[in-house]
Amino acid sequence: MITRRAMLAAPALLPFAAAAQARFPDKPITILIPFTAGGATDVQMRSLAEAATRAFGQTVLIENRPGGGAVLGMAAVARGRPDGYTLAQMILPGMRLPFMQRMSFNPRTDFTPIMHVTGYTFGVLVKADSPWKTYAELVAEMKRRPGQIRWGNTGANGTPHLTNVDLAERDKVEVIHVPFRGEADATPALLGGHIECASTGTGSGELVQQGALRFLNFWTRERVKRFPAVPTLLELGYQGMVVTSPYGIVGPAGMEPGLVAALHEGFKRAQFDPAHLATLDRLDQPNEYLNSADYARFMAETIDMEEARVKRLGLSSGG
Repeated sequence: MITRRAMLAAPALLPFAAAAQARFPDKPITILIPFTAGGATDVQMRSLAEAATRAFGQTVLIENRPGGGAVLGMAAVARGRPDGYTLAQMILPGMRLPFMQRMSFNPRTDFTPIMHVTGYTFGVLVKADSPWKTYAELVAEMKRRPGQIRWGNTGANGTPHLTNVDLAERDKVEVIHVPFRGEADATPALLGGHIECASTGTGSGELVQQGALRFLNFWTRERVKRFPAVPTLLELGYQGMVVTSPYGIVGPAGMEPGLVAALHEGFKRAQFDPAHLATLDRLDQPNEYLNSADYARFMAETIDMEEARVKRLGLSSGG
């Protein structure tokens, strides 16, 4: 039962809550990201965090939580306090895997969308000294050596992995899919000859420009400005194959609107910070800013599409 005293006291508490939000943040903010240090995601998110540190006047930290299907950070935030100090990078597997296996969170109900940030530019890489100068030559090799070509990706059931499966099915080839804990792990394995090819983001772009690696295709709608000679999957005849993996920042469910607004304002300033925009350009990633309300709608639509995709491909744990 709510007592008369409690009812009288509740309005008196509102100024204290407002004051607490006005002082936010008064300690460091941590963003959990699902990949190892050194990959494109890590580089971009650290650039955003540095800009956000300037915007908030408090340190914004990046904490790497790789493994576990790339959802460990999201799971931790879903269980966390909605105080705005621990957030997570929401990637596409976080909206897909709950429909494939039992997870500790529900993407529809357990998060507060803060801001959408960007999406990846994916492509297929080989070593620069490999015999395959085009993607068609690599596919021909896969057909000549069924079940022998090792094709790396940035994580089991992630977007590169599922796209590799889709491409292999389209080309009717049998390959060995090798998941890593992010681009930063897949790239050294490719350089070391432990795999023949890899599907990653463009965090390896500098190694391509240095002559160590070669992109055979990109999965974008248009050619990538930094690598204008590399064709897209669409150009190579793979109808409908435009594949990105959009991501943003989320907190736990139940965050106060004023707190969400404060976080959004700081991260929006960071998003458009010239240093961060330069990082996006260097990584060939678009600026895909969405405010909290628009990101919430985008997440809801994406979750519905991922659920339908899992059912269509028969990927759910129930078959």
